[in-house]
Amino acid sequence: MKRSLTGIQPSGVPHIGNWLGAIAPALDMQETHESFYFIASYHALTTARDPKLLQERIFDVACTWLAMGLDPEKTVLWSQHAVPEVCELTWILSCVSSKGMLDKAHAFKDAVAKGKKQISAGLYTYPVLMAADILAFHSQVVPVGKDQKQHVEMAKDMAQRFNHLFSDVLTLPEPLIHDDVATIRGTDGQKMSKSYENTIPLFLPKKKLRKKIMTIKTDSKGLEEPKDPDTCLVFELFSLFATDDQKAELAEKYRGGNFGYGHAKQELFLLLDKRLEEPRIRYNELIQRPDDVQDILAIGAKKARAIAQKTLLDVRSAVGL
Repeated sequence: MKRSLTGIQPSGVPHIGNWLGAIAPALDMQETHESFYFIASYHALTTARDPKLLQERIFDVACTWLAMGLDPEKTVLWSQHAVPEVCELTWILSCVSSKGMLDKAHAFKDAVAKGKKQISAGLYTYPVLMAADILAFHSQVVPVGKDQKQHVEMAKDMAQRFNHLFSDVLTLPEPLIHDDVATIRGTDGQKMSKSYENTIPLFLPKKKLRKKIMTIKTDSKGLEEPKDPDTCLVFELFSLFATDDQKAELAEKYRGGNFGYGHAKQELFLLLDKRLEEPRIRYNELIQRPDDVQDILAIGAKKARAIAQKTLLDVRSAVGL
């Protein structure tokens, strides 16, 4: 069974776009891979400036993934900062990595293109830390979106360079691209994103979830008019969670007339509320048991750190330290 590694950004309130685009595909790998998951607390420091908020987000990410189905008996879950060996490995890798390669990193190029005046060394060397995350645990597979593929390729380049210069101690990772993950649109029709304030958060109470769904943008067709489900955002979101029979039944209601968008939104609410009911209960239980969650993270960190320490010993020996 190959080892996979998933990094999770502690970036705020999770929404259904996160669930379908990242959480669900990553959790599916529990059944097919030796799955490692870390909360990217060091990476978050490139932008995080509120220590209390960062701690809250790290805890919330852990609760979210556990609530959505991460099984700590099958997997390893930890906070990145609990395995400081990745920082030493980052330095060693940076000594065999070229500036030219880092200049090509998407995050750095994007910051330059946008005219950002204060680009931190942390942002510039971000790919090296990400490579250390991957290589410290001998990760063979890294599930990523197409926009993150470059980081895995850079990690592989660094590992090859290190192995060539010193000794074959680092495992070469491969990206696993989920081509079937669609872009999830938000309540206004744009890509669902916290920055657009158009998300549907995962763990809203029933009344707030219904209220949020009722804000989804539609056209101005009246109740009596037939409607086209294929051009409706409500139907599009409904289809993400519905069975084929449920989709066919709702499509028929659309085309038959005397069925308003309010009715369609209610159908979406009932479906989504049912799907999220158990995870919402688990999430609310977990946030009331912080010690249990921290114990899971501590156990995961102990397992992960043992592997990272062995890797670092091999790396040190290879370079002569």
